[in-house]
Amino acid sequence: MNAATQTGQRPDAGLLAIADVVAAQARYFRGNFTKPLEFRIGQLLKLKSMLQANEAALQAAIQADFGKQAFDTFLTEFHVIYDELEAALAGVREWARTRTVDANLLNARAKSYILPEPLGVSLVIGPWNYPYQLSLCPVMAAMAAGCTIILKPSELTVHSSSLLAQLIRANFPAEYFAVVEGGVPETTELLARKFDMIFFTGSVPVGRIVYQAAARHLTPVVLELGGKSPVIITPDVDLDEAMRRLVWAKFLNSGQTCIAPDYVLVHKSVEARLLERLEKELARVDYSLENGNYVRIVNERNVLRIVELIDPEKLLLGGGYDLQERWIQPTVLKGVEWTDRVMQDEIFGPLLPVLVYEDLDAAISEIKARPKPLALYLFTNDEATKQKVLSEVSFGGGCVNDALMHISNGNLPFGGVGDSGIGNYHGEAGFRAFSHYKSILEKDMVPDPDLKYSPHTSEKLAVLRQLTAG
Repeated sequence: MNAATQTGQRPDAGLLAIADVVAAQARYFRGNFTKPLEFRIGQLLKLKSMLQANEAALQAAIQADFGKQAFDTFLTEFHVIYDELEAALAGVREWARTRTVDANLLNARAKSYILPEPLGVSLVIGPWNYPYQLSLCPVMAAMAAGCTIILKPSELTVHSSSLLAQLIRANFPAEYFAVVEGGVPETTELLARKFDMIFFTGSVPVGRIVYQAAARHLTPVVLELGGKSPVIITPDVDLDEAMRRLVWAKFLNSGQTCIAPDYVLVHKSVEARLLERLEKELARVDYSLENGNYVRIVNERNVLRIVELIDPEKLLLGGGYDLQERWIQPTVLKGVEWTDRVMQDEIFGPLLPVLVYEDLDAAISEIKARPKPLALYLFTNDEATKQKVLSEVSFGGGCVNDALMHISNGNLPFGGVGDSGIGNYHGEAGFRAFSHYKSILEKDMVPDPDLKYSPHTSEKLAVLRQLTAG
């Protein structure tokens, strides 16, 4: 049994084995085994079969980690994965084809084309909040592009990550698709190795560490980070429907979503009505672990971190918590100011601060004065307001009159900007993230005109100017 296979079967094999599995994947990639389209499609189909055959066990594992029920697991994990899988299977032949491009006059006798090729050995570092979707969607993009993959799942979701690792090891050779379990030491050792591509989903501070490690080897990265994603509510919207959509998006996964609405900016004229409808919607849904429509916080440390953000003087709804059960009641804060503690960092939990604005320009200025968010959600029926916000505020992606749902359309590239991330994926965007596009100019051996060759005469310069001018 080679060292690469041992790493696949023994997560405690030691840090030296990480170097072995990276080297084994580099050799496998250099052997060109991953490049044929039929191989790529075959691996995607194998992944699909693995997931379908083990869906019940995977659901049980995520329930053990979060108390998450089957409906939400399918909606937020498997639905997105299967949709992405089908898009890759349907699109990979088109994405991978050679594309011809027009030639300019100076190269009129040559063919020019672009040839996609896989980057090589890729590292995917997955997060804990959606342990299947946010690990396997980039993995599928790497498969479609023809890369090898080392997946580092989160150590915080013990049951989900462990089962996923077992299934991958049972279905894929480690020299093609390997899993490295563990915590900071294993991640640190992985980042010390040279990869051809690194894909990271997680927090901004850790994203900076990943970026610095990648820079040592000039490795390209996709960083899917986060930030404080705002919701802007204008006076002209249907608040009943707006709150129905907002409450669902905010408290899905107990707010542990990178694109969760982080805070609400509501026009002063409708603040009272908005708070009333928020309370009504939360009462209607009745979030609880017993109802199966709510999940636990990932660990006690995060429970304490989130609870410390609750200002009792600004508490409107909720605020209760159970440290042992890792549960925090859906919580709404009113009268929040930009300087409050809850507004300094991404919440990543079931707290919804509500701020008031009177002037939209001033509200936009406040958003723009802070790091660019991963998402923005605008609720308005006014076309001018929509165009103003979309054109003036930089953010990764978002929705008008909805929240969260842009991630569910695989035809929309997903990613951040500035502090919220680098690069994007989903659909063809994911294929591009793991690919290099080689530009080729091809000529026959018929003798060239002597325009570019010596002697360089004034007549040749005149012809060159004419060609340049078109």
